[in-house]
Amino acid sequence: MSRKSHSSEVLERLKGFSTCAIANAIEYLNARLRNVGFGDSSIRCRFPHFPPVVGYAVTLRLHGANPPMEGGFYVDRTDWWDELAETPAPHIVVIEDADHRVGTAAFVGEIHAAILQAMGSVAIITNGAVRDLEQVERLGFQLFSGNVSVSHAYAHVAKADTPVRVAGVNITPGELLHGDQHGFVKVPRDSIEKVLEIADRLRNREEKILRFCQSARFSREGLRNLLCQL
Repeated sequence: MSRKSHSSEVLERLKGFSTCAIANAIEYLNARLRNVGFGDSSIRCRFPHFPPVVGYAVTLRLHGANPPMEGGFYVDRTDWWDELAETPAPHIVVIEDADHRVGTAAFVGEIHAAILQAMGSVAIITNGAVRDLEQVERLGFQLFSGNVSVSHAYAHVAKADTPVRVAGVNITPGELLHGDQHGFVKVPRDSIEKVLEIADRLRNREEKILRFCQSARFSREGLRNLLCQL
């Protein structure tokens, strides 16, 4: 996966749309099958009032239910931080909890969220657990997770910079992700300008439909005519 980044202007334009709007544009573009590329209901956005986040995937595979073969827990391995330096910012750290009993260990809480934020990350996405919700919320750092756990347990990174699967989505390092209260979606990096163009067009179309539906002129026949024109 290419680590070449897009301009800050392009990323800001992406953040101006909801994840649903970006998904609509990707569907319209027909860039992939409509039932892939977005997270399922096995994970939840922990701070739904936060604005959308956009970032390039930094991937980890995690274990936490049992001790690692070497070392004690996550602080014994920090080499994966180098992946943050090599990946264009902003980052979204995607953590696959690969334990048989998923969600035992909370890898990210207040301290690790602060560390990741300092290194250019804006969010994590994990099928596993997070913790310290109130403290992380104050940092302005977004969390998408399968559950919440009070303990680190034996949380440790087993593998970094590797393909992972979280919430039904296969994610490789460097992929561009967009997330908000609805979940997250992969954005095709080679079609991003087209996605933005279509998202703008669809937003204008939807605004016209909404105005008509809320006007005194509304009628079923009028709506059919409007849809044919758009």
